[in-house]
Amino acid sequence: MQFSGRRKKLNSNLQTELYGHALQFYGQPPLENISLSEFELFAVDRLKLLKTIENLGVSYVKLSEQYTKKLDNEFKNLSFPYRPEADDRKLPNESEYEKRRKDHISHFILRLAYCQTEDLRRWFIQQEVDLFRFRFSNLSGKQKLEFLHRNNLQYDTISVKEKKSLLDKLINSSYAVSGITVEDQDFYKVPFQDALDLVRTRKVYLKAGYVYIPQQDIVTIVLNDFRTRLSKALALTARSLPAVHSDERLQPLLNHLSHAYVGQDYSIQKNVGKISLEQIDSLSGKSFPLCMRQLHQALRENHHLRHGGRMQYGLFLKGIGISLEQALQFWRSEFVRGKVDADKFDKAYAYSIRHMFGKEGKRTDYTPYSCMKVILSNPPSQGDHHGCPFRHSDPELLKQKLQVYKVSPNGISQILELVKGMHYQLACQKYFELTHNIEDTNFSLNHPNQYFIESQKALGGGKDIKREMDTPQRSQDNAATRGSSAARVAAANASQDLAEMTEGLDSFFQDA
Repeated sequence: MQFSGRRKKLNSNLQTELYGHALQFYGQPPLENISLSEFELFAVDRLKLLKTIENLGVSYVKLSEQYTKKLDNEFKNLSFPYRPEADDRKLPNESEYEKRRKDHISHFILRLAYCQTEDLRRWFIQQEVDLFRFRFSNLSGKQKLEFLHRNNLQYDTISVKEKKSLLDKLINSSYAVSGITVEDQDFYKVPFQDALDLVRTRKVYLKAGYVYIPQQDIVTIVLNDFRTRLSKALALTARSLPAVHSDERLQPLLNHLSHAYVGQDYSIQKNVGKISLEQIDSLSGKSFPLCMRQLHQALRENHHLRHGGRMQYGLFLKGIGISLEQALQFWRSEFVRGKVDADKFDKAYAYSIRHMFGKEGKRTDYTPYSCMKVILSNPPSQGDHHGCPFRHSDPELLKQKLQVYKVSPNGISQILELVKGMHYQLACQKYFELTHNIEDTNFSLNHPNQYFIESQKALGGGKDIKREMDTPQRSQDNAATRGSSAARVAAANASQDLAEMTEGLDSFFQDA
């Protein structure tokens, strides 16, 4: 693989620019040539790291002691930089240089693999943001300031005089800040729209359109900047894909990387039709995650769901094994009970259901929504019932709903505490444990259909579902390896090499 430029011996000025700091925004692409074997090794190692971050993020509170300890070990095992030395102004030693080089190049390789679709971009951005948060938190105050300076993040610090005049307000509004810590650290004055997460959780003082952020919370602003830059960079990278795919060595490698380890997509199941429509009411109370239980209840009560709800719930039902014929029967019977007659349903709604199953339009076999997609995209408005109840519901309404579903008062308190900390998938996992009377789940929850499968296992049913779902899905199938004689010798060998290198990674990810 060539990143137009020299091999590894960069001049000292360029080396200082790229690797003078352990952390970077990945603004400049690598300027050297690397071999295909190194390309594969770097990519697989970064995938391991990102998948570990995903698994830990839905199993532990981020940056908690357990989370940090496990991620520390992963960084050591995979030789990525994560705890920079105290003096970061000097050029890194050879060992540290190699780690930073690997970090830099592997990030850009996965950009090529994960820029191809909206879902891939969303997954990649979320894991890279969590990775960046962990590494930024390990910087000293001096190193954080140096990082801000290197990346032209010119946030204005308030004067000592202004800080003293706002002392009481800063103490009362800023999380974990006391009179002593206010005096000991800088506060940044930032437009409130750049710190909406902090405003929403009431962790900062807001005045005249500006928020006053203690240095310890500046990571929130930096993360927003990093997310924005990466999102734009992925969009630009996607435009270059035709040129990249013309290289027959890279196309199968990138397809393998992007499709192998994001997780099951649940779009194609062999147990189609093994769940009857009569079972749905019962299953919704026993094995549906709260988001789908909420949608099912709204559909039964209102005999209608808006587009967002129909897509989220319809694809979920498809994923658990409802066939196209069953889906048409299910939605028609429910809508007809409301204000939609059968003729109107066939004209206005049946097409979208067939489209969902890949039988109309572009004939795309749509994938059931993951937890990440439900949480991060298309938030519900008034009259909608889609979305994540833990993310989008008012805490008091969520509490009432959990009470109706017979969750214990202590369990509700635990869930609401996780929601308050914005740990929505952990809150859903706690809901699973409480409703299934399990002390500790042995999986990391990241998909509503995964919730259903694990529920069926826990309840002792769904043997066919268990057998079929345990088989890893390979989304989009092998689009790159079909098509004419694309499996030329070089491409085939490269893809085979990568398959051999990644053998056993599925179990690695499940155990992470």
